Amino acid sequence: MKNFFTRAAAVSALSLFALAAPSFGAQTQVRQVKPMPIPSPHMPREPLHTEFTVEVNHMGQIVKVKSGKESKNPTFNAQTYGNVLQMWIRHPDGSAQTGMYRVMYDYNPSSHKVHRGVALLSIGGEWANDKSAVQDMLEVDARNRERHRSIPLPDLSKIMRPTPTPKPKH
Repeated sequence: MKNFFTRAAAVSALSLFALAAPSFGAQTQVRQVKPMPIPSPHMPREPLHTEFTVEVNHMGQIVKVKSGKESKNPTFNAQTYGNVLQMWIRHPDGSAQTGMYRVMYDYNPSSHKVHRGVALLSIGGEWANDKSAVQDMLEVDARNRERHRSIPLPDLSKIMRPTPTPKPKH
């Protein structure tokens, strides 16, 4: 332990010396660095619309996306699909109604805002007690991680080769 603290003190002293070294008469040039401009995201110039028909369980979670209509913008389609899988549909008092819903996304190019609308299509469904799509994805991910952890790694001594010794040039 004493050896560790001695080394740590030596390293910190050397780093302080290295930081202070330019002030001992060495000429240093300060280079001016111009900040990089931040690129603005490309926003679509046309209105976009996607809609999804989803099954909602008794807690208001999306269980499954039954169908969907996509826009001509693949990025907007992916973003709205990811959003609809994670959303909850509940009443203002926090209660939820099992059923089939339509979720619509409309992008306004003049305001750059997206409006999300929800409409109830039918009440009830055999998916009332099913887990949400997000829970299902998390469980699949956990199973995949566990499966990859159980794959045995090769013995280190079999894959390591001895480090070659450097030979001086004559």
